[in-house]
Amino acid sequence: MPPSDDFVSRVLEVVADIPEGRAMAYGDVAAALGSRAARGVGQVMAYYGSEVPWWRVVRASGHPAQDHEHIALEHYRAEGTPLLWSRDSTVFRVDLSRARHLP
Repeated sequence: MPPSDDFVSRVLEVVADIPEGRAMAYGDVAAALGSRAARGVGQVMAYYGSEVPWWRVVRASGHPAQDHEHIALEHYRAEGTPLLWSRDSTVFRVDLSRARHLP
């Protein structure tokens, strides 16, 4: 079942309000709406998220959207988003303990 237009607009509004250098997990966005629909948030971001700072919405692990890591990293560096790197410095994720935004 596709998300309702109201859910879409509410998700996009929450994401648009995430400050630079901060991030929210899909579940955080859902919780901000009084919902548990983290997958629904992911669906909204996949279909409608290009007009908002999509890179600020990450998986619960802090990893950016799959197949968008390279462009997300450019945004994170430009915004000073706290990151954690793998030992060999090839894999990164957002440090949600420092960057999590809770509206």
